[in-house]
Amino acid sequence: MLTLFPIDYVYPPGFSYHGDFLTHDEETKFLEAIRKVELHNLIFQGFEAKRKTASFGYDYNFDKRSISAGKPFPPELNPLIEKVARLLLIKPAVFGELLVTEYPIGSVINWHRDATPFDIIVGISLNADCIFRLRPYQKAKRSRSSVISFPVLRRSLYVMKEESRTDWEHSITPAKNLRYSITLRTLK
Repeated sequence: MLTLFPIDYVYPPGFSYHGDFLTHDEETKFLEAIRKVELHNLIFQGFEAKRKTASFGYDYNFDKRSISAGKPFPPELNPLIEKVARLLLIKPAVFGELLVTEYPIGSVINWHRDATPFDIIVGISLNADCIFRLRPYQKAKRSRSSVISFPVLRRSLYVMKEESRTDWEHSITPAKNLRYSITLRTLK
């Protein structure tokens, strides 16, 4: 069963949440596929993050602030890409990047907006839940009550587009269990 949100939250326009997007069997299949992927420590602005990643399709270079063509998407993940595309009513070929991320216990994602060449951001959570947070990007619009914090459950999917993508930033609190995510991004 797909649910819009885990609880009644007021989200920014363009944000949606779909619990139980994947079945247990689909999650197992996709975890097996991404465990075959060679992951590398993420280096961001000269610092090594606690998480490991592998990027497919277009790669974003944080230092040069540019994208370039990278490795093709793993074919084992095509069924996932097709399922997400059906949900969003777009063609699978619209996705320009697929990012696999491994979050060991204690790893975080600090406040940020995704790189500007990308438009729609889709995140699928595997193997564990996480706490996802949203807040207005502009400091003048922030207050303690403007932070929205909610669980993103394993096998669920969230979508950020439009205002939630451009006017809000997001972060993830420290992982309590080993977690994987698959992020799909469309290009502008």
